[in-house]
Amino acid sequence: MCGIAGIWAPNSDASMMRDIVQGMTDSLYRRGPDGDGIWQDAQAGVAFGHRRLAIVDLSAAGHQPMISANGRFAMTYNGEIYNFPQLRKELEDEGVQFRGHSDSEVLLEALGHWGIESTLPRLDGMFAFGLWDNLKRQLHLARDHIGIKPLYWGRAGTAVLFASELKAFHLHPEFDTRLNKDAISSFLRFNYIPQPATIYQNTHKLTPGTFATFHQDGRHTVSTYWSAFDAAIAAREAPFEGTETQAVDALESLLGETVRSQMISDVPLGAFLSGGIDSSAIVALMQAEQTNKVRTFSIGFHEEEYDEAKHAKAVAEHLGTEHTELYVTANDALNVVPDLADMFDEPLADSSQIPTYLVSHMTREHVTVSLSGDGGDELFGGYNRYFWARDIWKRIGWAPPGVRRAAALGIKTVSPAAWDMVAAIVPDRYRPPQVGDKAHKLAGLIGCENRDAVYRHLVSHWGTPDQMVPGAREPDAMFSDHPAMASFSDFTERMQILDLQTYLPGDILTKVDRSSMHTSLEARVPYLSPSLISFAWSLPPQLKIRGNIGKWILREVLYRHVPQELIERPKMGFGVPIAHWLRGPLRPWAEHLLDEKRMRDQGLLDPRPIRKAWDEHLSGKRNWQYHLWGVLMLQAWLTRWPHTID
Repeated sequence: MCGIAGIWAPNSDASMMRDIVQGMTDSLYRRGPDGDGIWQDAQAGVAFGHRRLAIVDLSAAGHQPMISANGRFAMTYNGEIYNFPQLRKELEDEGVQFRGHSDSEVLLEALGHWGIESTLPRLDGMFAFGLWDNLKRQLHLARDHIGIKPLYWGRAGTAVLFASELKAFHLHPEFDTRLNKDAISSFLRFNYIPQPATIYQNTHKLTPGTFATFHQDGRHTVSTYWSAFDAAIAAREAPFEGTETQAVDALESLLGETVRSQMISDVPLGAFLSGGIDSSAIVALMQAEQTNKVRTFSIGFHEEEYDEAKHAKAVAEHLGTEHTELYVTANDALNVVPDLADMFDEPLADSSQIPTYLVSHMTREHVTVSLSGDGGDELFGGYNRYFWARDIWKRIGWAPPGVRRAAALGIKTVSPAAWDMVAAIVPDRYRPPQVGDKAHKLAGLIGCENRDAVYRHLVSHWGTPDQMVPGAREPDAMFSDHPAMASFSDFTERMQILDLQTYLPGDILTKVDRSSMHTSLEARVPYLSPSLISFAWSLPPQLKIRGNIGKWILREVLYRHVPQELIERPKMGFGVPIAHWLRGPLRPWAEHLLDEKRMRDQGLLDPRPIRKAWDEHLSGKRNWQYHLWGVLMLQAWLTRWPHTID
């Protein structure tokens, strides 16, 4: 795992280019504290930088940027190719010779021998790389199939820039810092900026499963080598036809193979363990692979409703892992908040970023690599919204849209405070909290025109974000109009395929990458192997979701290793008490960032709906924690990073 950066700027001053790339590389030092390197072809006007976190082949033979044996290609690469031993054998059988034992060299020689179009579909791993072809004078950029590893690119004057993180771009004197208001509008809805946009106008995320080729005449093309749509459709056209027991056997075998391949490391390795289904299954199969105790890590909170550490400890004791846990205080978590804008150099407002960083920081004190359970919810139907959306649509979908809109309007006509007053006649023990808040949220769902609108509503925060950013026009980032969506008639499967292409790379994987790499920890995600994604989509829906219970087949695998009573409990998010903190210890920080004059002077946001939500939140009338956290993360980012507002 590493940090990469590069420039292609023909006819530029070679010395200046080298200095810029060195600065870009230095800005990524947390991603690779074990060494750095610069490669430059002054005549071609190209320079690559690399920060190394040494995982496989710790010798100098794994140093980057790396030049191919024939001298034609130069590469700077971030990631891990888990099937590199098999690829190496294939290449050796075809006459390719190797100097070292790293997956980097295997990837580079594969690209040179087979070509980029033939190599990328063969890879099982997480990666992002820049490749210079000295013969064709072309720059290639590529990103893994599902977006585990980040890759940004953009133009600064006549130069093409790329890097693992946006912060590196600020080292170029011509970097365009004009804000992308449309992307900010999307951010306020989703609490992340959907690909391929970034917060800057002329900078982009390379879409997962694609590679871009930049030509000498200034053109560039983007080609797709893997698509979640295509993978899911192909898997469903060849469905799993065995019995339930055979399906569980197949998943256990395939997941075991994937875990085994991702345990290859020349440095200490462990796993995050929350005590939930996804991480527990990973740890169980890791422990089944070896006699030595697997190192497992979890953090706990003293607030009961947010604490999963006791469940993780019980699973660890049953499996016999070497378990480390850390109970953090509110102050420990709050101390992370000022660093978030630096850690996430593009706004991200998933509050679980705080515990994700904390567990990464603790884990890095003991190991350099950690396996994670991310991806299980998307593949096997674990999110509560899958059940809520399905059940809500069953109850309201029969009514004509006009009737539903009228009902929603009727509910919203009564203020949340008035609904609370009406509900006050119900005894406390029977009355749910914040009735008015819940009534207005329900009205939003009732007013949805179709299933996709219900899903969009459930994953949205600010419902009309383009009105909050004057001059913005929110782009459609949900793929709901993609031709392939016609193949997904089942509502739950529609939500899963959308999550796989939007929420997973935009939020979950970004959170895990930045939080772990800020501590120089490599996080691996076995569930997101291409073979596992295809297998999950080949399964009939009833093997994944039964009633309101998700991940049925994964549970059955886990129950072969861990008693059911240690696992079965209501699903908990990996969260922190943001709502309480904003009314308490974080209030001065939030007040400063949400100051009405401050926002007006910035000229980006309309402060009126924000201040209204802030006042209602402080009074306890409504819980606006997720909406406000998004605005706060944006405001903190604007304070930390250079930007220009048109």
